[in-house]
Amino acid sequence: MNYFSALLDLLKTEREEDRKQYQQLISSSSTGDRRAAGLTWYPVAVRDTEMGRGDYLTVELERTTHQDVPHQLRFGVSAMLFSNHDPKEDAVEGVVTWQSGNRLKLTLKTDELPEWSRNGKLGVDLLFDDNSYDEMQNALKQAAAILDKKEGHLAQVLTGAKAPTFNDALPPVAVPGLNPSQQAAVNRILAANDLAIVHGPPGTGKTTTLVQAIKALLREEKQVLVVAPSNAAVDLLSEKLAAEGLNVLRVGNPARVSEQLMSLTLDAKMSAHPAMKDIRRLKKQASEFRDMAHKYKRNFGKAERDQRKALFDEARNIMKNVESTEQYITEDLMAKAQVVTATLVGANHYTVRNLRYRTVVIDEAGQALEPACWIPVLKAEKVVLAGDHCQLSPTVKSAEAARNGLSTTLLEKMAGLYPPAVALLEEQYRMHEMIMGYSAAVFYGNRLTAHASVAGHLLHPGDTPLAFVDTAGCGFDETTEGTSTTNPEEAAFLFKHLLQLVNELQPHYRPENFPGIAIISPYRQQIALLNEQLDHAAALQPYRHKISVNTIDSFQGQERDVVYISMTRSNPDSNIGFLADIRRMNVAMTRARKKLVVIGDSATLSRLPFYADFITYAEKQNAYRSAWEYADN
Repeated sequence: MNYFSALLDLLKTEREEDRKQYQQLISSSSTGDRRAAGLTWYPVAVRDTEMGRGDYLTVELERTTHQDVPHQLRFGVSAMLFSNHDPKEDAVEGVVTWQSGNRLKLTLKTDELPEWSRNGKLGVDLLFDDNSYDEMQNALKQAAAILDKKEGHLAQVLTGAKAPTFNDALPPVAVPGLNPSQQAAVNRILAANDLAIVHGPPGTGKTTTLVQAIKALLREEKQVLVVAPSNAAVDLLSEKLAAEGLNVLRVGNPARVSEQLMSLTLDAKMSAHPAMKDIRRLKKQASEFRDMAHKYKRNFGKAERDQRKALFDEARNIMKNVESTEQYITEDLMAKAQVVTATLVGANHYTVRNLRYRTVVIDEAGQALEPACWIPVLKAEKVVLAGDHCQLSPTVKSAEAARNGLSTTLLEKMAGLYPPAVALLEEQYRMHEMIMGYSAAVFYGNRLTAHASVAGHLLHPGDTPLAFVDTAGCGFDETTEGTSTTNPEEAAFLFKHLLQLVNELQPHYRPENFPGIAIISPYRQQIALLNEQLDHAAALQPYRHKISVNTIDSFQGQERDVVYISMTRSNPDSNIGFLADIRRMNVAMTRARKKLVVIGDSATLSRLPFYADFITYAEKQNAYRSAWEYADN
């Protein structure tokens, strides 16, 4: 079967499953439930309206309550404005064209606000994201169409038909401040004719390396496109690149709302452009003509109808002028940018849709669905994939699509196919070497070393950086709640252990410089239980601001001085469920800087060699403890 036909089939399976899950969620939940799930803003107030591209109306909306609830309403998603008066009848669809803080702009598929918008409370519902699937599907079809043609060279490399090539005659570039493996990665990127891979294990300075590589590329290239699967990853790179003095244009809307980031966006740069004065004047004029036209209500004669039409036509003509001026400003800003940054799907934003690049950099490629990567790849002669395929893979909703290969990333495929294209960053700046040791052996071929600044750092002299606390035989049995698992006694024991650690640390730290502590577990229900128990642990409250509790997935990319992992599973059948996903455990174990405490039942865990070997590793490091040692005397 053709490479792209197979991917298209997997994408279709994923889309159907995603839509099915979305439909189930929407049909069975109230407005309040949808709001809590991050799918709805309700209530919202209309703050402004303006004519957008074409004849569409753009409405600026603000959520007036529940402002701290996390949500999924992002730039580019489809959404629906509705009224609580009759949500099924009183609704109009649109696309989110801007979102920041508690405001967003929704471009509606209509040229005026419907009458019902003046009655009752309004809300915005996220619609199923067909747009992203359409973009991915179109990219795969385009890639399939050029595969056998001259312009399909990069596609041939990425589908395994041709090996990548390197210009090894290039003199190496020396970048001050980079270690030898980071230097080697920059030079691999510069020498690559079509593909380079930067494999960045936890704490190895992947972002720093990429920033220096992009600076070096720009000595030969006018502009580089830099993309990542999530807004947060794009934001981080955008800020770091701008801090190096590069002219960065952030396409789409940042997740973080820092002033520095906002100043990099197309909206902010357009606002500061000298030609914007004309646009504001013209928009005001168009708005006045439209307001005059709207004054003609029902039951008017031919003369009034003609006058109304003339006013609308005039407003439309003015908006055409606005569009051409906006187009000029956009093209001017695009031409001046050295780096354009966007999400994978955002790489088909109207501003960059038809642009081509010598080099496209895809960061966090270990978390990117392959079909999404083809959107920016089609714009490139050469692609740099950066990430770590030994950490979490992308979220795939369909178990069938995941099983058949959709969760295998382009990064993982290429690293397996073309080892000479891979530059491994070998020195990490996060973990004590004992914390690093097990992951280094299992995932990175023992090639990972700890930088001297962190190799021996401890919470205090005499502390131990690693502990596996074995709850076997303690009767801490798991319980199942719905589809999730909890272990209340293990949670209670964890806090007992943590309190003992806090008491040990008190002589060495003041509350304001107390070490940061993360408590993580693979199970959402266990997280809810841990949060509840933490809120009731009176002795820990002075340090509450230093303790965060969340799932492993939410901690990818983060680090803390101390990390506790509540393994949760403990049962007579040695059933470990998705603890079998050892990449997730790699993420969990590599978040800690100075101390890692893993609490679990060796009898349950040891059926998987990964955990049996970890327990053996802990024993060799004199880091194995039994929970019985902590029993009350």
